[in-house]
Amino acid sequence: MRAFFIIIVLFAAAVGLAVSAHLDPGNVGVFYPPYRVELSLNLFVALLLVLFIMLYGVVRLANKTIEMPGRVAEYRSRQRERRAYRALRGTLQSYLEGRYGHAEKQAGEAQELPEAAGLACLVAARAAHRMTEYGRRDEWLRRADGIAGLRAARLMTEAECLVDARDSTRALSVVAQLHAAGARHIQSLRVALKANQYAGQWEEVLRLLRTLNKRDAIHPSAARQIKVLAYRSLLAARSSDGYGLIAFWQEVPQSDRRLPEVAGAAARAFNAAGLGYQARTVLESALASEWNSELVAQYGSCAEEDSTAQIDRAERWLSSHPEDAHLKYALGTLCSRQHLWGKAQAYLSQALAAAPDSRLRGRIHLAIAAVLEEIGQSSLAAEHFREAARAQEEVAAI
Repeated sequence: MRAFFIIIVLFAAAVGLAVSAHLDPGNVGVFYPPYRVELSLNLFVALLLVLFIMLYGVVRLANKTIEMPGRVAEYRSRQRERRAYRALRGTLQSYLEGRYGHAEKQAGEAQELPEAAGLACLVAARAAHRMTEYGRRDEWLRRADGIAGLRAARLMTEAECLVDARDSTRALSVVAQLHAAGARHIQSLRVALKANQYAGQWEEVLRLLRTLNKRDAIHPSAARQIKVLAYRSLLAARSSDGYGLIAFWQEVPQSDRRLPEVAGAAARAFNAAGLGYQARTVLESALASEWNSELVAQYGSCAEEDSTAQIDRAERWLSSHPEDAHLKYALGTLCSRQHLWGKAQAYLSQALAAAPDSRLRGRIHLAIAAVLEEIGQSSLAAEHFREAARAQEEVAAI
């Protein structure tokens, strides 16, 4: 409809111009001695219009000719930009598909565009790392170094690659730079956790775990495993220093002390330091919070001069857990330490009958053999030693 109205207007204008030209009697005279030219006004106007159009066309042609080199350069720049962005998209897609060689190759093609070069370098560095080409990885990272706006991304990429390669010394250095730059987000803390774990910096591992737990940024089971590993290492390192071990244990949060794995590691460290009473206290506190058969079995190894109080406590436990073979094994061990050979043999025999696995049966056979040797029954003791060896073979075969 719009085009129809435009056509009507154009035809009306044409008719108007034709009528006005037909009725116009004017002339235009041009004198240039000795020449004289007379033209109708309509023809003169038409010639002026044609001349204007020609001059306008010449000027536009001249401008286009002058602008041609710039337009060509701009066209080539756009083509390079398209190729670079196409290569960057290809790099990302190949990396996500696991085609790391293609990703690295396309990253080289993306270097034509400065805006895409930095990101392409980081993707190529990750691709080279996946192929264990660490030299090429470091070269790509060097290319990305110094590019404005990419420092945090480069440090994060380098830290993750170094942690994955278990290069803890360099990883910790890069993580320190990352945190100094203000990048303390969740992923950087996870990377720092792994780096400190591989480096054996267990106190820092525990600090980072507390931070990540506050943010719900780590699975509880994974956090527990790492925490247990950290405490085992820290407690074992202090097992030769009784005062240092006591001071460290007092700083451990109550919630961590009640973990069976942590309590067991602490008891072993206290026993190694000759602090049997502290080992016993640790185990009793953990068992009051949560019953654990492995801790009960370990309760019998708490080295105190007088184990009477331990025997009384264990016998009270037995009324609540009459079928626990580990508890009976612990009672037999404690009675043996007090030279109560009859009670020791009775408890150990009951434990052997209820033992759930070959590992515990082997330990019970050894304990019974020791009791039998003390009371002069060497032949029976030898049989239990053989049974202990057989149980150990079964454990090794599993």
